Amino acid sequence: MNVIEKASEGLSRTYEIVIPADDLQARLAAKIEEIRPEVRLKGFRPGKVPTSHIRKMFGESIMGDLLNELVPDTTQKTLDEKKLRPASQPDISVTSEAKDVLAGKADFVFEIALEIMPDFEPADPAKLSVSRPVAEVEDAEVDEALERLANESREFAAKKGGKNAKAEDGDVVVIDFVGKLDGEVFEGGSAEDARVAIGDGAFIPGFEEQLLGAKVGEERELNVTFPEDYQAAQLAGKAAVFDVTVKGLESPQEAKVDDELAKRLGLENLDGLKDALKKRFAGEHGQQSRMKVKRDLLDKLDAEHKFDLPPKMVGAEFDNIWREVAHAIEQDQLEEEDKNKSEDELKSEYREIAERRVRLGLVLAEIGRRNNIDVTQEELSRAINQEAVKYPGQERQVVEFYQKNPNAVAQMRAPIYEEKVVDYILELADVTETTVSKEALYADEDEAPAKPAKKAAAKKKAPAKKAAAKSDDKPAAKKAPAKKAPAKKAAAKDEAPAKKPAAKKKAPAKKAAAKKDA
Repeated sequence: MNVIEKASEGLSRTYEIVIPADDLQARLAAKIEEIRPEVRLKGFRPGKVPTSHIRKMFGESIMGDLLNELVPDTTQKTLDEKKLRPASQPDISVTSEAKDVLAGKADFVFEIALEIMPDFEPADPAKLSVSRPVAEVEDAEVDEALERLANESREFAAKKGGKNAKAEDGDVVVIDFVGKLDGEVFEGGSAEDARVAIGDGAFIPGFEEQLLGAKVGEERELNVTFPEDYQAAQLAGKAAVFDVTVKGLESPQEAKVDDELAKRLGLENLDGLKDALKKRFAGEHGQQSRMKVKRDLLDKLDAEHKFDLPPKMVGAEFDNIWREVAHAIEQDQLEEEDKNKSEDELKSEYREIAERRVRLGLVLAEIGRRNNIDVTQEELSRAINQEAVKYPGQERQVVEFYQKNPNAVAQMRAPIYEEKVVDYILELADVTETTVSKEALYADEDEAPAKPAKKAAAKKKAPAKKAAAKSDDKPAAKKAPAKKAPAKKAAAKDEAPAKKPAAKKKAPAKKAAAKKDA
């Protein structure tokens, strides 16, 4: 085997591999002798088929199999001998004529084109200084949560005032209704004893509002229009009329923060509920602190390193980001600051984000490689099991999916690896803890401080730039498991604390087509 370097520019390399015809024929002869005892052909005794006959009958096929084995084996041997670490899968192209090679008339020649990992000296973690903001859980935060839980778990009772009582915002109206399209009753548009919480937003727009002022025994005709994106296509955008009979009227009772509230939420008493909330908030604050110190660390690492990046790796990362941006453009969901920019300007900005991700990924991977950091099988299995429990009743299928899909396992491994490398760096770095307010902890550096929402709202699609820049859970390079570091504009608010526990209200009827998410 002869290896010739044909091109070397930056991180790109091209090698020509030549395997002499004589070598190939020797390999073919050895392979034929290996399989000859097992060959069974009509007219010959078992194991006595002449070599020449096997070559004539199967030589071309056997040679093809040999070449299919030789290419990857020879490619890996070349990489090992040259001590090259590919940044992506090498491109293989055969330059010799197949028929001549198979006939033993020509050498087998192919080229390997690849990009290699950059050679650089990563920053010494012990010389890095980062800041970790921390916030204490304050009593006011717990009290606010208790009031919110009490309001959300309030019970309802018959509204005072008898037959003269009128439905108000926040009341529950118990109704029978029948929906009609063009005067015809439609399937799924009727319900009995449906509970409609006015102001809850559970029904299609206009339905709840038209029940304001209703009295028990009253009959009303509600005129509404189904949203254009309503999930039942036959109803989307259609105007409908609902004939409603009011059967009951309930008002929310006083919200009390007491032991009974705690018991309704499955805890022994109010002190237990307060402790649970403190632990939850402490955990959320800790996650936010972790995110902030990690972002500071990544910014410092980005500033410390300047080296050539594998073009294909950057290109692949940019393509992933730009797909999201292009979708945002189509849906008119770009950030305001981006809407007046040209496509070239946007591509330039997002390419910088792609370069940052790749650069940080390579830095983290190199620090991890040099310090023998790896993801154990136990850690990987634990992560897969945690993912599986998110799908009750389908746990086995989820586990089997990962067992059969190495790429999915690699995607699962990448963020684990990244976090382990970050942990390693933070153990050695000079980390300064600074006590800040909750508002400051959850504020995004690029925006004015804002207190996290009291109640989780329905998620909208994130604006393109922040959605694309914030992602840090997927590698940006094949051999560097910790790749996709967040860009500088990643928004802290996009990793806000989990929604607080809330007692269930008496929900409106689920089967009614008038319900927004039916």
